[in-house]
Amino acid sequence: MDTIAERDQWVNHIHPLVKLVLTVAYIAACVSFSKYDLTGILRMGIYLIVVFILGDISFRDSLRRLRIVLPLVCFVGLFNPFFDREPYLQIGSLVITTGVISMVTLMIKGIYSVLAAYLLIATTSIEKICYALRLIHVPAILVTQILLTYRYVSVLLEEANRIMQAYALRAPNQKGVHFKVWGTLAGQLLLRSMDRANEVYESMTLRGYRGEFYYAAKEPCKGKDYLYLFVWLAVFALLIVI
Repeated sequence: MDTIAERDQWVNHIHPLVKLVLTVAYIAACVSFSKYDLTGILRMGIYLIVVFILGDISFRDSLRRLRIVLPLVCFVGLFNPFFDREPYLQIGSLVITTGVISMVTLMIKGIYSVLAAYLLIATTSIEKICYALRLIHVPAILVTQILLTYRYVSVLLEEANRIMQAYALRAPNQKGVHFKVWGTLAGQLLLRSMDRANEVYESMTLRGYRGEFYYAAKEPCKGKDYLYLFVWLAVFALLIVI
């Protein structure tokens, strides 16, 4: 993701604050649609299509990276057809209920929101996103948590992988992890994570960390940034009212 965000694409050079504001505005616009306004929410896909093209981002790779998150998002509205059975549209002998419409609309809202957040990360490095958050006065401790979680979640996964490998070597004929050792393994993961976190903090302190990161060089918004922002905000407003 960092490699994609650092590419020399036009949209990657847009000010991070502009892209952050647009992402929040886009998600808010998507959520504002009625649960039965299927055509309205479908129109909001214009923003995603344009950003995918401008950023030269592979849609197939995006779906592959989000293959775990998107099904969970779609699961949210899965039971709407069972509770909302009022007829909405009839095509021949096929009756489409309002529950089906609301289910599809809710799923699309979730997918659009996830893709919008993904495009923000794919076109903006985590340091620049944190810099934008600080510009709107998000508390430094929260921004630091976001940055460190993004940077060191791989370390946690590596520790968990080592524990699982050690367990598999000691129980070669067993499938999965026996429930009796779940607590022990979780405790081991917690202790090892705390040790690694302490090492990371000591390294940060030795390098001059005093509670605030300098995420990116300060840069003002330029004319193209304001133009990009206002054009998309106007498009969002137009898509909502038509």
